[in-house]
Amino acid sequence: MKKNIFLLLALFSTSSLFAQTPNQYLPYSFDHYQKFNKQAYDQNSRFHSSIKPYFGDDSLLSQAVDSVYNFGLDTAVKRTWVHRKLFNEHLIDIKTPDYTVYADFLPDFQIGYDSQAGNTWLNTRGYQVGGTIGKKFSFYTSGFENQAVFPGYYLEYINANGIIPGQVNDKFGPTKSTKDWAYATAILSYTPVKYLNLTLGQDKNFIGDGYRSMLLSDVAATYPFFKLTANLGRVKYMAMWAQFQDLRAPEFSYDNGYRKKWGVFHYLDWNVTNKLSLGFFDSVIWQDADEDGKRGFDFMYANPFIFLRPIEGQNGSPDNALIGFTGKYELFKNLAVYGQFAADEFTAKEVFSNKGYWANKFAYQLGIKGFDAFTVKNLNYLLEFNTARPFTYSQRNSLLNYGHYNQALAHPMGANFREFVSIWNYSFKRFELKGQVNFAQYGLDGTGENFGKDIYKPYDTRNGNYGYKTGGGIKTDFSFIQGKIGYLINPKYNLRLETGFTSRIEENVNFSQKNNFITFGLRSSFRNLYEDF
Repeated sequence: MKKNIFLLLALFSTSSLFAQTPNQYLPYSFDHYQKFNKQAYDQNSRFHSSIKPYFGDDSLLSQAVDSVYNFGLDTAVKRTWVHRKLFNEHLIDIKTPDYTVYADFLPDFQIGYDSQAGNTWLNTRGYQVGGTIGKKFSFYTSGFENQAVFPGYYLEYINANGIIPGQVNDKFGPTKSTKDWAYATAILSYTPVKYLNLTLGQDKNFIGDGYRSMLLSDVAATYPFFKLTANLGRVKYMAMWAQFQDLRAPEFSYDNGYRKKWGVFHYLDWNVTNKLSLGFFDSVIWQDADEDGKRGFDFMYANPFIFLRPIEGQNGSPDNALIGFTGKYELFKNLAVYGQFAADEFTAKEVFSNKGYWANKFAYQLGIKGFDAFTVKNLNYLLEFNTARPFTYSQRNSLLNYGHYNQALAHPMGANFREFVSIWNYSFKRFELKGQVNFAQYGLDGTGENFGKDIYKPYDTRNGNYGYKTGGGIKTDFSFIQGKIGYLINPKYNLRLETGFTSRIEENVNFSQKNNFITFGLRSSFRNLYEDF
């Protein structure tokens, strides 16, 4: 028995025998990814920063990945097994010349108090397992079992939409204030040659350099996808096919589950120079089936190197096509200017008529971000403006809109809004600080009205064809101010002690909702879950 225990402990600790192998999938988290800003926005490199998540085997990132995940590791000092596992290593960490495997327990335990709901808490037990086989194949999976009592505004959102934002459906519905849910992610990645990567996953994707994305974000729940990524130096090209779920469309039967829809996405990122990058994006959403029959996957969209809009037109234009553009310019050595433009639908003569035509559906983003602000090392910053005109991302029905699992595939506020957001992150040794401010203005609907904010409302329920402007409807002001302080315990799986304070205000002529809440917790994982909506 003692011999078996010794062998098991030795197996868990084999990482010290081999060099760091950073060619791992890096789960996307905005806060965590700021630690890579110096490499991602280096004027002397041509790193493709707008396609996320990253893989750690990129030569431009490998040094940063090694530094971040091995922070505080001093191999010259001999530590006990318990000390190493608590502060510097994965719980299980096996490295051999042929394969690597790591695994961790991911807790997220929080307690707090909300001025509206009273005591709040979160009890999450999670895991992650990842690794590589040879130099071409990697894998990653995570899973989370959760129970929680949420702040007032968050609980209202869950009860109104039937989902835990960004995760999965509410298991027991609005009758219970304590929520219970579980979900998992998985990634299989294969790189047959250095120019090509194939990824099969149940996860999220993000296009852009900002905090938000007006093209494709990680706001909604995970979804199954197959992604092809070609890297040819200055050009990086992504083609992805995905399946989404619509919880609002009537189910055909219990056995068929939630209604399905499909999506295809193309994105080309071109590093024109070391400083300037330009990108082109297009996508099409189509429904899987209707009452008259099943369409399924449409192989007309199978070709990864074809413009989607002509194919959608050749199909008879039954689907929802979106095109977009991105840009990034690294203005100074520690500051980049970036932007996005998304065009859902528009009529040129109506754009310039200034009559507020409903079908002029577009969105855009402008921002700056950087690192080492005011010459302070590890002080990262972002200032960003986002806006979307009414009815952008909406369609004839929810099976065609730009959404998944009762949330938007782009911005969490849907459409018909303007938003300013600023985020600052600073780390000093194992201490981490974050400050965030959001201010937004949007137009809500009155009874029987549709001013274009809710992308799940069919656009043919609008009140008319003209007179729509961004923020029209019931003018609503929104503010979100948050500060967090954390102490990093183990960088391998982002285990930290964290406390935070949040103030949220949403008000218009009909109501005023104010939430102030504070949280304390032992947190882990790289989940990117949004609270600012």
